[in-house]
Amino acid sequence: MRGSGISIGQLSRATGIHIETIRYYERIGLLPNPPRSRGGHRAFDENHLKRLTFIARARDLGFPLREIRALLSLAERDSFTCDEMRDLTLDHLASIRAKIDDLERLEATLEEVSSKCRGGSTPECPILDALYEQADIDG
Repeated sequence: MRGSGISIGQLSRATGIHIETIRYYERIGLLPNPPRSRGGHRAFDENHLKRLTFIARARDLGFPLREIRALLSLAERDSFTCDEMRDLTLDHLASIRAKIDDLERLEATLEEVSSKCRGGSTPECPILDALYEQADIDG
């Protein structure tokens, strides 16, 4: 990586994040705009690389962008505490666990519906019947 800065292509290759995504992160303020070279090209530096790596890792862990923004805000404050970081992480963990519960209910429902289908070439299909089944609006 040259002394004139890191190109967006190099940054993309180093982090595995697509160039358009890097530009998007710049537009929404998640990644600070780098200075430009004399030719008008972005000249990222090691701080951009470090921040983008942080963002990529947080995304891998399923953090949404608003939570990543909060994590970065904490990390960049001189007075942040580990408790604050843990609280954000535990909130995210609770959200992940709720999604797992939802997926397990979805799995059970799909297993039940699909087990009623014998297949074949008849136009009657218990899966379609289940999808058309109306909810109880009185209860």
